[in-house]
Amino acid sequence: MVPPAGGGPTGGWPCISHLGLARSGPTRSNPATRRSPASPDPRPGSRICDAENEAERVSPDEDPESNKGGAPRKNDNKDVENQDQKYEEESTKSGDRLKKKKKKKKTKMTSEDGQVNGTATENIDLLLENLEQSNSMSLQSEDCGGSIRRSVLHVEHRNLNPETELKRYFGARAVLGDQRPRQRNRHFHRSTWMTSPKDSWPRFSRPGISMTLLDSKNGIHCFTFEHNRDYQQVQFKFLEAVESMDPNNIVALLQLNPYHIDSLLQLSDVCRIQEDQEMARDLIERALYSFECAFHPLFSLTSGTSRLDYLRPENRAFYLALYKHMMFLEKRGCPRTALEYCKLILCLDPDADPLCMLLLIDFLMLRSREYKSLLQLYQDWEEHRNLSQLPNFAFSCALCHFHLSQQEDLDPEESDKQRRHADQMLQSALIMFPGVLMPLLDLCTVQPDSAVSSHSFFGPKSQIGQPPALAELTALYVGRTYSLWKEAVVMLWLEESVKEVLRRVDAKDALVEDCQNKRKQRYQSAPRNIHRHVLLSEIKEASSTLPLEVTTQPVMGFDPLPPLDSVISYTRPERQQVGASNESTLSLFFRSLLPNFNIQFVKLTLH
Repeated sequence: MVPPAGGGPTGGWPCISHLGLARSGPTRSNPATRRSPASPDPRPGSRICDAENEAERVSPDEDPESNKGGAPRKNDNKDVENQDQKYEEESTKSGDRLKKKKKKKKTKMTSEDGQVNGTATENIDLLLENLEQSNSMSLQSEDCGGSIRRSVLHVEHRNLNPETELKRYFGARAVLGDQRPRQRNRHFHRSTWMTSPKDSWPRFSRPGISMTLLDSKNGIHCFTFEHNRDYQQVQFKFLEAVESMDPNNIVALLQLNPYHIDSLLQLSDVCRIQEDQEMARDLIERALYSFECAFHPLFSLTSGTSRLDYLRPENRAFYLALYKHMMFLEKRGCPRTALEYCKLILCLDPDADPLCMLLLIDFLMLRSREYKSLLQLYQDWEEHRNLSQLPNFAFSCALCHFHLSQQEDLDPEESDKQRRHADQMLQSALIMFPGVLMPLLDLCTVQPDSAVSSHSFFGPKSQIGQPPALAELTALYVGRTYSLWKEAVVMLWLEESVKEVLRRVDAKDALVEDCQNKRKQRYQSAPRNIHRHVLLSEIKEASSTLPLEVTTQPVMGFDPLPPLDSVISYTRPERQQVGASNESTLSLFFRSLLPNFNIQFVKLTLH
């Protein structure tokens, strides 16, 4: 039996029920930061500026000391010319001083506003942090018996924006350019966290989606999306457009309903297949914006206590939109932002993990260089989720320890400790999953040594003798993460570990036989969520290992492999079938693939 590859414990992350302060528009200044007229100016340069202003008020002509001991005038005309010249010089100086004073006033005003707004923002952040800390003490995990660490799966709003990561790489000027001035004085859009609405999008009007709170228990809030009657009618038209197998029908439907979710998801797949990546990404962002505008006031992206049941068809589109958006971000070169969306999807249903994000989160953490976070996740969840029985965690955690041992800021003792952990974990992973090595070397274009390729432990026998589910997990991990093993220093470390494993195999190490028995007893059949993950990943090495019951059934991009025990809230009305009594076996086969197939229409067309 396959160990559960799903999400985490039933507990929740620190709950913030109301995020209205963080999501509102302009921040208001805190009354505590406002100064009364009688209060002294706290700014350090204020008294210096006032002293300069007092000095500017006294002109040289008004200085009483300037006329002390003055000599009698010899020439009145000459004195008048000198006075005129002095007056011109003093006027120019006073004009320059006025300009300086205005500039000083402006800088003082802007700095004062910045202090007030900055203080208000800090107060809001401090309030939210206090709420999270207070709630985190009360929310306990029922499965593992401990509070879930915020540092591992906590989602932050700012990390959901890819511009945050791109600014870190290239700078704000290179990322934003001239966008900020142009975005002013445009159509009003609702403030959202996941996507920024674009002016090229159709004018937004609520498509008929809403969110309802179903249940609240032990700090966990269960929500669901709902479709009103008009949206249900559009959904029926969408299903007819999909059955027609003509993308133009979906385009026509989107022209009338520009924010219909399933149409956006399906057309995004069509654009991606046609290599129009920009349009495909734009359609997914539009779907996420439509979802976010329908959020319930209590639904939170960051608290970790909001749940969505994948068994309800209305909720599945939100999962898929998040997943597709995450993959676009990863391909765009934003692995840290993609990791944040991966954690968000996992938090929506950590028990069932319908999209099997635990098979992906290690890869994104390695790409983001979040080594300690991955090791912390492994340590917290290993006891109740058996993460070591998944090939991706077995190898990725070893790779984490190796990268930590290579950091220059570590002292030699800590570096040696991390290296020993890396060697031990990698050897255990190779003994437990020997079928990973040869496909990994093949994709890395590395020719293995003859002593390795000819050995029975790593040779072709290890590939053929793998159980079906293990072959699927192995192919998925190798096809996704082989690029992380291409570094020369990593490959040398892998070579040393392989030699040590072969020595232990030849020495009849007890661990080798124990792992062989585990492989025979487990991994006989993979659960449905793993098959769904493989289909969404589109990794050809893994797709070729899918069983026949998956590959022989039609898979729709807007709802791949729906759960067998789905919770249906409304059904599509039955369509009147023509000529059903005289249909042949072939026509029944076509009808199973295309419900709107009409044999009479085909006969009329052919004749």
